[in-house]
Amino acid sequence: MLASMNLLAAYVVSVSGQGATSPWVIGIEQLHRLDLLPAYKRAIRIGSVTSYDRSGGNDDGFSGKYSFVRKEGENLVLADLVGPGCIYRIHTPTPTDDILDVIFDGESTPRISMPVRDFFSGKFAPFLRPLVDYAGGGYYSYVPLPYRKSCKLLLHAKSFQFYDLNYAQYAPGAAVTTYDPVAASGRNYWRAADVFNLGSRTPITEYTTPAGSKTSTRNFAGQLQPGSATTIFESNRGGRILGIKLGPADAFVGKARDLYLRMTWDGDKHPAVLCPVGDFFGYGWGRPATGSRLVGTRDGTNYCFLPMPFAKNAKVELVSLRSTAEPVEFRGTVTVGDIPRRPWEGAFFARWNRENPTTPGMDFTFFESPGKGHIVGLALQAQGKEAGSTGFFEGDDQTVVDGKMAIHGTGSEDFFNGGWYDVPDRWDGPVARALSGCMTYQKPLGRTGAYRFFIGDAYSYVSSIRQVIEHGGDRSDVPADYCSMTYLYASHNPATTSSIPDTKTRMVSDPQQIIFSAHWTLPISSFSFRQATVSRRDVPAAGGQTRCLSFRAPYDDFFGPPFISFVCDLPAAGRYRVFADVVKGPEQAQVQLFRDESPVAAPVEFYAEKPILVSAVPLGEVVATDGPNRIMFKLVGSDPRAKTKGFDIVNLIFKRVI
Repeated sequence: MLASMNLLAAYVVSVSGQGATSPWVIGIEQLHRLDLLPAYKRAIRIGSVTSYDRSGGNDDGFSGKYSFVRKEGENLVLADLVGPGCIYRIHTPTPTDDILDVIFDGESTPRISMPVRDFFSGKFAPFLRPLVDYAGGGYYSYVPLPYRKSCKLLLHAKSFQFYDLNYAQYAPGAAVTTYDPVAASGRNYWRAADVFNLGSRTPITEYTTPAGSKTSTRNFAGQLQPGSATTIFESNRGGRILGIKLGPADAFVGKARDLYLRMTWDGDKHPAVLCPVGDFFGYGWGRPATGSRLVGTRDGTNYCFLPMPFAKNAKVELVSLRSTAEPVEFRGTVTVGDIPRRPWEGAFFARWNRENPTTPGMDFTFFESPGKGHIVGLALQAQGKEAGSTGFFEGDDQTVVDGKMAIHGTGSEDFFNGGWYDVPDRWDGPVARALSGCMTYQKPLGRTGAYRFFIGDAYSYVSSIRQVIEHGGDRSDVPADYCSMTYLYASHNPATTSSIPDTKTRMVSDPQQIIFSAHWTLPISSFSFRQATVSRRDVPAAGGQTRCLSFRAPYDDFFGPPFISFVCDLPAAGRYRVFADVVKGPEQAQVQLFRDESPVAAPVEFYAEKPILVSAVPLGEVVATDGPNRIMFKLVGSDPRAKTKGFDIVNLIFKRVI
């Protein structure tokens, strides 16, 4: 076990030959020195060790075949890294109670030895929340593990499953101080923990402001007229934006993505930022969906606290692409520091990209560019083309740095610190943490999204970078609609155009057919009060076994026929035709669709002598709202030959009436 609370040492060095003094911090201090986010990273290499399938398939940890780098006797070596370096992130969706040793600098005794699960439990210092956590099906630690010579992770087990860790390697001779469980530097640790604390009362600008900087806050408010642009911030001298707040958030809600944010630094002919306002602040499909410490929406206001240094001048504008509409009322603040962009800092850029549909056999590209810099954030809105399925999220992330593969992940939700999509209480709904989270998970719409921000684990590059992710398990063969934001610092503007995509390219595309998996996770609003049962079970049908939601109610209820009501979250208001995949059989009733205690169609007979699977049975037509709708079915009668009143439903299907 840990000898005592470790408080990691930081290494600060002056880098010469750049015309200025460049701070360089390694370890725990890096997690709260957000003023150094724009600073070029000093790693000579970034990399990862993961359980990805080396054959190109999708066995990224299921069998354990690729879940170690080698064996030592009966034990597994999960990583064996050469220093000087630092591990900045460890993630797994499959922690165990097996003992994991972390061995530094070739020592005979591990400085850390405890069950894998306890690295993320928050019970043992310095692996305490919020620097470690588990949410959305994933377990992760951002406690840095610096090493001067080497670092080996040795697992006392015969097998393991999914894992991935990120590290940075520094130049030979760099004065990295190895992780020391006795060392004390409490202020650095608790300041880092405060950065990760979503409930912190410390303004995040305290961490993004360079020492010695004078700061001021500028308020703005106004109206954005259709087809026009308005400036919310402008400066004709060097400095840096330390934070932007823009509201009300509801003013920028919408699926057209027709309100744009444009930022320009130092007279560049191409904007550094040119993207939909909502997407920049982490909206998902036109609605607020992100709640990180650096970018998101809180209390009805959008915010971004990624520092944005500029050398000479800056301009931030809101642009309306609408031809006719009411003016958009807006308000907000910009916090500004007076220190211009320094020679060892990159300029801030944010790139929006969409592929709809994705190209079969080709990974989706977040960002690709020559030059020097580092990625500090990625957000993805992902939607499949097949209703009721999110199989595209099996895809692995891949990062090619300076022409070489640096990072190969194990699955899309794993990349965003999660795990096990479509499993209740795991990756099945919104999750917000300081650096990562799930925007939404809506299987009926074939839709999910996520964000992740990088501090110590920033993806740095010297000559080029290519950041992609698969859409599908192994060959990017699942067609999808992928839309992303990349936040980065770079030596030059990666933009090659100042044009805004047309309406069709921009706007959210809602599916015209929505499939709710009654046999899996369709929410039940209510069902009969009297001697009624609901179960999920396999029933014999179609020459095999069919999984369904099985409702049985042999007697009338207190208020009439037996009933069951589902909650169906629909993407848009309108008229929908309702269908169901069902199992007809000797225990099935006559089922009728109701809304507001009124029938909307004739009863449908589901009795059959033998069980049989029947697809897309029409049940009626409803007028629905945008969002959750309660859909009621009543068992209004039964065939005289029926053994009882039942309703075995596999899928509930809504088709939009155009």
